[in-house]
Amino acid sequence: MKPLNPKPSTDLSKDFHAVWHPCTQMKDHETVPPLLIERGEGVYLYDRDGNQYLDVISSWWVNLFGHNHPRLNSALKAQLDKVAHVMFAGITHQPAIDLATRLVELSPDNLKKVFFSDNGSTAVEVAVKMSLQYWRQTGHRNKTKFAYLKGGYHGETLGALSLCGIEMFRDNFEEVLLSNLEVEGPDCYRCPYGLKPDTCQAECFEPMQKTLKEHRDSLAGVIIEPLVQGAAGMKMYPPVYLKKLESACQRQNVHTIYDEIAVGFGRTGSLFVCGECELSPTFLCLSKGITSGYLPLAATLMEDEIYSAFYDDFATMKLFIHSHSYSANPLACAVANESLAMLTENDFLDTLKPKIQALEAGGKRLVELKWVGDFRQTGMIAAVELVKDKGTKEAFPFEDRVGYKIYQEGLKRGVLMRPLGNVIYFVPPLVISIAEIKMMMDTASECIRAVLD
Repeated sequence: MKPLNPKPSTDLSKDFHAVWHPCTQMKDHETVPPLLIERGEGVYLYDRDGNQYLDVISSWWVNLFGHNHPRLNSALKAQLDKVAHVMFAGITHQPAIDLATRLVELSPDNLKKVFFSDNGSTAVEVAVKMSLQYWRQTGHRNKTKFAYLKGGYHGETLGALSLCGIEMFRDNFEEVLLSNLEVEGPDCYRCPYGLKPDTCQAECFEPMQKTLKEHRDSLAGVIIEPLVQGAAGMKMYPPVYLKKLESACQRQNVHTIYDEIAVGFGRTGSLFVCGECELSPTFLCLSKGITSGYLPLAATLMEDEIYSAFYDDFATMKLFIHSHSYSANPLACAVANESLAMLTENDFLDTLKPKIQALEAGGKRLVELKWVGDFRQTGMIAAVELVKDKGTKEAFPFEDRVGYKIYQEGLKRGVLMRPLGNVIYFVPPLVISIAEIKMMMDTASECIRAVLD
């Protein structure tokens, strides 16, 4: 394909000249322009030329009920006729009250309060700042560090980035990041203990156990993506790791921060991982699917003990001085309420079970390909890791851009995939049909063979 016309005559040329896209080497767009999406309907997106694409990554993991859903559209329009936005300091509104109440009802019993913000990174920043200020206000000023897992990802604001265990995201900013503790975490595909996740006892918890014991006096908390490390390549691990973490953190008097931004709201087959696994984190961070991709919104839930440490006379200045202009935006809260209703009514989560089975069946077919070293799945999240050699588990060099080439092949076949390096993953809208799941997995197989045969 020829480079884009340097004169901004078409919309794609104007995009190239004026827009800087996220997580993108813009030089790629000299020859491969971005999709110009015109509309969405159900699990499909349509470009300006009318081409259809199955959105198998839910537009960066946010879409639960498909694009242009009539119930969500109606909820948004109804709120628009009342008020679009109002500040949330000293003012409240019914959509936020209803949403906070429902989140508290549906989350683990120890989580009693909700603090709203506007995206996943800020939900994490809120939890981290609350934890630090809590320890300061309760006489533990030395508790200033957090432990996080290698491969962990919690957002890209500088505070959240200080808890990131992926070099690609943090290397350029290392000199200004907060000093925290990176801990070797689970790697079930390349398990150093030679164990299997369905039978192990999370022996890989040993490094975290050691960190908690050695640094208990300086540790404010541990942050974790429960069950699935998303940006690390959908690395998955068993619930026993989380149970060990909760027990150890309670013994060492350290907060637990569950980042369920990517895995919450039905992605794993349950509403929240912590609820399904009967765990009680100190903080629960939510975003992405909370509005099914309609509007930015985030929520941080916390224990009453945290809230109580800030509840005092104004003169003590123990209040939490943290704000966002769009905190608890009424439009976003209205859509979130409708989305939450759809998730919890008519046994919706039970309808996912045959889809989860269909996803598993498709994964078993993919494993037969000689380049698929691992298929892993947690509920409606699945991934295959491509390797150069199955026996040695040798990875393809990142310079080969195997995933990017498969992405391009997918577009030719009407499937929008966005691989993570050599990992092809599937996080489709929860309303995807079994037939569409089969098509998604078969197309992925075709694309892998087209690139690597």
